[in-house]
Amino acid sequence: MDAGRIHGVLGQNGAGKSTLMKILIGLVTPDSGEIRIGDQLVTITSPQQAADLGIGMVHQHFSLVDALTVWENVILGEGGMRLDRKRARQLVGEIGDQYGLAINPDATVGNLSAGQRQRIEIIKCLRRNPKILIFDEPTSVLTPDESEMLFRVLRQVVQLEGRTVALVSHKLEEVLHATDDVVIMRDGKLVASMQTSGTKPEELARAMVGREVKLRGATPSSAPAVSAAKTGTPGLKIEGLSVSSRKEGVELNGLSLDVYPGEIVGVAGVEGNGQRVLADVLSSLRSFNAGTIEVNGVPVKEGGAGAMAHVGIAVIPEDRHDSGCVLNMSVAENLVLAGLEKVSQRGVVDADTVRENAEKLIAEFGISCQSPDAPMWTLSGGNQQRVVLARELSADPKVLVAAQPTRGLDVGAIEYMGDRLRLAADQGVAVLLISSELEEILHLADRIVVMYRGAIIGEMPNKDVDLERLGMLMGGAQ
Repeated sequence: MDAGRIHGVLGQNGAGKSTLMKILIGLVTPDSGEIRIGDQLVTITSPQQAADLGIGMVHQHFSLVDALTVWENVILGEGGMRLDRKRARQLVGEIGDQYGLAINPDATVGNLSAGQRQRIEIIKCLRRNPKILIFDEPTSVLTPDESEMLFRVLRQVVQLEGRTVALVSHKLEEVLHATDDVVIMRDGKLVASMQTSGTKPEELARAMVGREVKLRGATPSSAPAVSAAKTGTPGLKIEGLSVSSRKEGVELNGLSLDVYPGEIVGVAGVEGNGQRVLADVLSSLRSFNAGTIEVNGVPVKEGGAGAMAHVGIAVIPEDRHDSGCVLNMSVAENLVLAGLEKVSQRGVVDADTVRENAEKLIAEFGISCQSPDAPMWTLSGGNQQRVVLARELSADPKVLVAAQPTRGLDVGAIEYMGDRLRLAADQGVAVLLISSELEEILHLADRIVVMYRGAIIGEMPNKDVDLERLGMLMGGAQ
């Protein structure tokens, strides 16, 4: 990688991108090969040694302490220095002003947004003055505006300061927009290298996956060819749903919507307008203050954990690590978490039945893992999502709630997830798609509803969608 340029490192989940970068910062020791910085042959055995060589990394999953302030997190781990609160706060301000990363040094990290937390990670990295900066999937939890701000910072550090930046990603448009050149990894190998300006998304996708990939479009022309008819009894009917708490105030405000068997209804809206609360209610993770929920015309009674699953509502949560799987448990165990009664006799889990179930679902959903006994943390993000999808669909649900189902996935996994959601709808499942990716909703949904401040404020069929009106609704204009 040359100095003064942004180099994209592109590949599917599990292609080896993160492992390669962990080798460069001393978290993983390679079995063979060599690393050179300039003309110097180096061996990197620890993060401290990588830092001494001028390599810094902003990780995909933040390594911050929520209970500490911004300035405390920035200097955390610095050895051999006297704690100087005034100087630390000043340092945060100086770096923030220089790179457009302004943030309150006294703010408690636990109260900050994902974008603000990433600013802290970048400041932590830049304060060491690295020559080589590695960003691992940096925009996976950022808004479009926050992502654009990050790219401006990256361009500044390479153009004005001559640093080298490696941008690790699986997002084609992101790499095309932000990098000067790109290398593509597949199955742990480098399979292509090219200048970004001379390539197209289709070419990058083909190199990543090893075959032609259907890329989802950003216009209504990519809508489903046949829209499901709104006839009969809704598979999911929500009326006047309200959720409020003393701490958060009103989170859902009389929300009403219907989803019919055989259709996909997309919930569009800017994040933070109650989408996660709605998914949590349908997962039995939150209770509601008022309103009704019906599945195939039958009212759902709140009854604690599992109440919604018991009546046929399956949920793919927006954060699979938070509420979708248990990373330290095996693939086989995760595949039966929602239905232990099916693999138990007299309260005792049958290990043979658990394994047989896992082998069947692994084959059916194309889950790539060493064995059914492999811990979930050893799987790529795309394969972890397949495990969650397989578990939820194997329960033969009447309703499937997919919350941010392709977040953090590569083009191949996105294509697979979209095909599975459409197949579920074709088989008569009522699918509720909650996504902050508007192009995903336009690509998959038969009907689009817009959520704003905890309520549905507009609806339109995909085939007749008006993008200008849709954008206004997402901003709160009714």
